[in-house]
Amino acid sequence: MKIGVLAAGRPPRALQPRFGDYPAMFQTLLAGRGYAWATYDAPDGGIPDSPEACDAYIVTGAAAGVYDGDPWIADLLAFLRAARGRAKLVGVCFGHQAMAQAFGGAAIKSPKGWGVGLHTYDVVRPAGWMQTSARAVSLSASHQDQVVELPPDATVLAGSGFCPNGLVAYGNDAVSCQLHPEFAPAYSMALIEGRKGARIDAALAEAAIESLARPDDHVLVAGWIARFLEG
Repeated sequence: MKIGVLAAGRPPRALQPRFGDYPAMFQTLLAGRGYAWATYDAPDGGIPDSPEACDAYIVTGAAAGVYDGDPWIADLLAFLRAARGRAKLVGVCFGHQAMAQAFGGAAIKSPKGWGVGLHTYDVVRPAGWMQTSARAVSLSASHQDQVVELPPDATVLAGSGFCPNGLVAYGNDAVSCQLHPEFAPAYSMALIEGRKGARIDAALAEAAIESLARPDDHVLVAGWIARFLEG
């Protein structure tokens, strides 16, 4: 199986030597499964010529908002609409918002403010590919934007009071999540530390960093993604 990573953004420059880029994080998350990988730099015009270039696509996080007027965002949303039903699609953070927007929903900069640290979503309607009895899942959060309006055929699989539309399926061939299964706790901590006091309130940042010392469910969610992609 060939997986195309639509890289919508990059980690802060200072963190890249230690942690790599977003495509590398997803390759680490899904390592050992025999996938072939291709990377596309979406902001630099790197949109595949055809959805059939890969069997599946993962859309990464980004500093951008889907409501920004940048031409590459419109191109990405158009590609997602064209690819639906022709390739499996997975969206994370910005990718989650992009997928919802592309298929008829909407995302905004939320008045709730930053979601950072280890967040827990209640599993409300598990899909078959999840194969889980877990009632909740905990992963790193790093977002201000949220999906506030779902496409007509979307189903919420998991969410929280802070982020109700946290894990969403769109029929059988697309799924997206606001949280970050690909973020190692050390990366999330470093990311928050770099924003503490400047972009994120210092007290919120400290609490978020402390929360990331607890175990997360990235291994569980990696299995969910793999079964979705391969199913």
